[in-house]
Amino acid sequence: MTLSRRPDPAEYAAYYHRYVSLVPDGDIVALLAGQIGDTVTLVGGLSDEKARRPYAPGKWSVKQVVGHLIDSERVFAYRAMRIARGDRTPLAGFEQDDYVREGGFDDRPLRGLLEEFQAVRRATVALFGSLTAEAAARTGVANDFDVSVRAIAWIAAGHERHHQGLIRDKYV
Repeated sequence: MTLSRRPDPAEYAAYYHRYVSLVPDGDIVALLAGQIGDTVTLVGGLSDEKARRPYAPGKWSVKQVVGHLIDSERVFAYRAMRIARGDRTPLAGFEQDDYVREGGFDDRPLRGLLEEFQAVRRATVALFGSLTAEAAARTGVANDFDVSVRAIAWIAAGHERHHQGLIRDKYV
């Protein structure tokens, strides 16, 4: 089993299919690396003021979306690393709205958020790029669902694509 082969739906919770389905077939590590520039280009030209404004009441701002991508990426990579290393401890979920509310993202410069996003994604790329086929095939439990390391890579890529689409549709 290679990391770049599309994961079977049995390798992840049904909720994540919407993300995995957004990812084209191919080298997932290269796709993850390429997304760095895509997201930076998509939002990097926004002013801090525009990036702080949600498109509708109760919705996240672009800064909050970028912060959410950072937080989610860290959680995905942590899960992948633990499972890849053979840790069988069930891993807890996280409440994204709580993380965004407590993240203080709107008070930070967009440029700083994008630099952090790039650093976190580069670390994720390095992790997935270092895995053996055996490690990529390992499964564990995260948020009460079975998941493979390989599926986590695809979920991370699809999650970013999902938010890129929302940013294109709602903000730029």
